[in-house]
Amino acid sequence: MTYEGVLTKMQTEFANPIQYYLVFENSFLNVNQLLDKEIEISFQGYQCLNCNKKKKIFRQGFCYDCFMSSAAVGDWIMKPELSTAHLDIEDRDLTYEKRVQLQPHIVYLALSSEIKVGVTRGTQVPTRWIDQGAIQAIPIVEVPNRYLAGITEVALKNQYADKTNWQKMLKNEVTQLDLVQQRLKTKQYLPDEVQEYFSENNSKLYELHYPVLEYPKKVTSLNLDKSPNFQGRLSGIKGQYLLFQDGTVFNIRTFEGYVVKFQL
Repeated sequence: MTYEGVLTKMQTEFANPIQYYLVFENSFLNVNQLLDKEIEISFQGYQCLNCNKKKKIFRQGFCYDCFMSSAAVGDWIMKPELSTAHLDIEDRDLTYEKRVQLQPHIVYLALSSEIKVGVTRGTQVPTRWIDQGAIQAIPIVEVPNRYLAGITEVALKNQYADKTNWQKMLKNEVTQLDLVQQRLKTKQYLPDEVQEYFSENNSKLYELHYPVLEYPKKVTSLNLDKSPNFQGRLSGIKGQYLLFQDGTVFNIRTFEGYVVKFQL
């Protein structure tokens, strides 16, 4: 059976284990059903996720021109503290920026390799944590806009990492810590503007379970630009990665905008 289309990040369903779906224009695939099966992945070309032109992908699924102009990839995406929509100040497109920035955001702690702090929109819970490969996560505060979430994250970066060690995450080498207790410790570091949003009793802990038959001891990233054809037996799915029996790992997010063929 063959599936072909433009790669976008896998859609997920919060279940035990988490369910993963590759969605193409005319078909979709429940990736969990491919565990312990041989898969061939072939690179066919490019298609920008923004303009749909068959142009080489520069970053985040966008061609160079779109990446440099689209409001969807402004600097405030990666650095929420740079958000300015709450001040009526435009970065690239104020209408878009107001729609995304001026909505509830969660600042959280997650365990994916070691404990980390992060920001996500309220609508992206628990999707954001699944995409990061976290095994546990807990909200710290919910604030009304992205700017407040950003300055909170900056304040907490002095205490916690803000990035995942992807190799440790994929090998399931996770530092075990009590997130409920760690959350309580964060109150002393929160900016004054955010203190009112902290509640000691709001400590729902999320547990995430991934469809993995066997974790690799070593990992090697598949790069479609260098290796346009790959074949291997799927041994797991975690974060946005496909894990193969030989230790090869394929990051779907990295290759968004690539046209691929999956042969089963």
